[in-house]
Amino acid sequence: MSLSNALSNALSGLAAASRGTEVVASNLANAMTPGFARRELQLTSRPVVAGGGGVQVEGVTRVLRNSVVAQGRLAGAETARAGTLAAFHKTLSDAVGVPGEAGALATALSDLDGALVAAAARPESETGLGRVISAARTLAGTYNALGVQVQEARSAADRAIAADVDRLNTGLARVADLNRQIAIQMSGGDDANALLDERQRIIDGLSEIVPIKELPRDNGKVALFTATGGTLLDGTTPARFEFSAVAVMTAEAVGAPALGLLRLNGQEIPPAQMGRFAGGRLAANFQIRDLDGPGAQASLDAAARDLHDRFGGTDPTLPAGAPGLFTDAGGTAIAVPGLAQRLTINAAADPAGGGALWRLRDGLQAVAPGPVGNAGLLLGMQETLGALRPSSLAGMVSAPRTAATLVADLSSWAASGRIEAERVLGGATAQSSTFETMRQQDGVDSDREMETLLALERAYASNAKVLQAVDEMLQTMLRLT
Repeated sequence: MSLSNALSNALSGLAAASRGTEVVASNLANAMTPGFARRELQLTSRPVVAGGGGVQVEGVTRVLRNSVVAQGRLAGAETARAGTLAAFHKTLSDAVGVPGEAGALATALSDLDGALVAAAARPESETGLGRVISAARTLAGTYNALGVQVQEARSAADRAIAADVDRLNTGLARVADLNRQIAIQMSGGDDANALLDERQRIIDGLSEIVPIKELPRDNGKVALFTATGGTLLDGTTPARFEFSAVAVMTAEAVGAPALGLLRLNGQEIPPAQMGRFAGGRLAANFQIRDLDGPGAQASLDAAARDLHDRFGGTDPTLPAGAPGLFTDAGGTAIAVPGLAQRLTINAAADPAGGGALWRLRDGLQAVAPGPVGNAGLLLGMQETLGALRPSSLAGMVSAPRTAATLVADLSSWAASGRIEAERVLGGATAQSSTFETMRQQDGVDSDREMETLLALERAYASNAKVLQAVDEMLQTMLRLT
């Protein structure tokens, strides 16, 4: 080997070691950066020709397994979907409460039952009658709050859909722009790894909204599709989504046109075709707004209607069909969406509404107080709570129930929904964690990077010694001439 070849080899070794040190430093600096993929320096041997030989830097590659990334995105989308649903069902279950717990629906009903028993024991006591009104007001208020909470959850889901649609449009447009920049960088032989990292991070975020599959295209570009094959981006123009959230969510707002539909490239997507975007946070929020929320409202309305009707037939002073202790603030007695929010106590027996407490004992439409020792009506109201009446809740078979049994079934239904949603979330989280662990195995390991840095340091020192030896030889040759 000539001295010039030795010099060329040593210089190429120094250049490779220097570039390798730069790559290691970048890996360590970005170890905690979201979306960063570990870099590796790609080296090849240069052919030994006149003045040649040594090592050649082919480039810097990103280390990741595309199959793991793809499966991790699908698992992340399922986790986002399950987490959104679990949060809704937890909120609903906590609001309905556990029997015996302060603020629970069953506890409020039990308090009313106890107040009626105590009032019947001393019908002359206005304090006892006042406790009945207070317990009835609390029970009606509990139904009101539950109904409002369901509609607030539906409204929050509607707003979340609008926000996610904006994120989808912004993210897809950004991926299209990055495709263009990456193609330019690669065609010019420049390093596009930073742009690839950013694109991966954006797609990872979008896949939580809608499950996304990525396919490679020429010059480093990618095409994006939904898990069911719908095109989101394939070329320069991304798909365009549109959605308008409603200003106020009401119990009556179910289906189109009361609620907005998702539009894709100007075309409305009917509910029957929303399966194209199954999975992810977007589908979960549509499920809350259009299915789970209305189902919870229907169950609350059924329980409120049962309570309303139970007291309607216990008072002999009331005409047929007239409301009893509980009435519909909307002025009707029919079971329509939103009855739970409108349930209130009859003003005739409520001093705060201009009524009189004695009407609980003597009849809601009695014109004058009767014997103070008459407990018949109070006993009748207490007994009607324990009477079997045909009632049905969402997803349950209609069967005769007492008021307490119906509320217990409602509590059980809410708790079961929470348990099932959390079970699904647990499985999805475990799967997502598995793929995240696999991705981290390809990530930056500081110990391994330091070992690589030490090896580069030794290589740099060795090549420097070669240069020093060649220099000494050349100096010796010059002194001999």
